[in-house]
Amino acid sequence: MPLVKRLPYLRGFNNKWRVEYIPVNVSRLDIFEANAEVGPAELASAGIITKPGEKVKILGDGEISTSLQVTAHGFSKSAQTKIEAAGGSVVVIA
Repeated sequence: MPLVKRLPYLRGFNNKWRVEYIPVNVSRLDIFEANAEVGPAELASAGIITKPGEKVKILGDGEISTSLQVTAHGFSKSAQTKIEAAGGSVVVIA
């Protein structure tokens, strides 16, 4: 019997160094007050994410009208420009 048929059906590649992010859209950040500092702990207390210890990436879907200081592990380019255009700032957690 060929080797391929003797192997189990677990084919494909699973990258063990892949970093999983929790995506949060910019439109979800409108619930915070103006000039507030928004980080993973504040997102968890607001119920947007479930675990405050997870890595968060802010995506650019939607619009934001308030200026916020957003702290996250990653930002898309469109999210960063939308936050800064609203008068806010972006801080990347290393």
